[in-house]
Amino acid sequence: MSTLKPMAGSSLEHSALKQRHRLVRDGHPTNLTLRIHRALSWLHRAEQSEDMDGKFIFLWIAFNAAYAQELDDSDRTADKVTFTAFLQKLCDLDTSKRIADLIWKEFSGSIRTLLDNPYVFHLFWEFQRGRIGEDEWRDRFASAKKSAQSALASGNTPALLSVMFNRLYTLRNQLIHGGATWDGKVNRDQLRDCTRLLGKLVPVIIALMMDNPNALWGDAVYPVVDQNV
Repeated sequence: MSTLKPMAGSSLEHSALKQRHRLVRDGHPTNLTLRIHRALSWLHRAEQSEDMDGKFIFLWIAFNAAYAQELDDSDRTADKVTFTAFLQKLCDLDTSKRIADLIWKEFSGSIRTLLDNPYVFHLFWEFQRGRIGEDEWRDRFASAKKSAQSALASGNTPALLSVMFNRLYTLRNQLIHGGATWDGKVNRDQLRDCTRLLGKLVPVIIALMMDNPNALWGDAVYPVVDQNV
């Protein structure tokens, strides 16, 4: 069983990324600079957090700061489509295979554990709410696992990331929408593994964005507004 590892000490911790950002930001598009600045601020806060619930939430905000596009607040499906496309773009730009190395060399065991965990599968909770039948959620769960296992077998990093982030998104909703108790005992396994994965992946994402300033990252949501206007 995996354990939560501290992010400090990594070559991609906040301090190293922040120092690099100061050196390159003047040559980057304004929207990219703002995205990275915000993402780094939340990564820093995550590194300072002493509990997993807070660490996961801060890491998700850092990820959100990096990828978010302007969406209707109620459109969760579109949000998933947006971050799936963002992850695909990152993998396409990742010529050094940093994401792939992270996923396949360090997290393959944790990923298999999460794939077997129904508590981070959205339709399990739809069944609990009485919106779908038991057969439907179990069939969809088995189908999703099969797709993920196919991605694992073929080394398809974008496909596997898409499945995994759908699991992380379910955990994100549980925490953000008050569907879990702080420091509770019932969701520790999935929270530990998801936090560790995000803690390693978010710094890589930020580094890749700095590596590729000319890629189309889109306008940052909630731009900085001159309060004197």
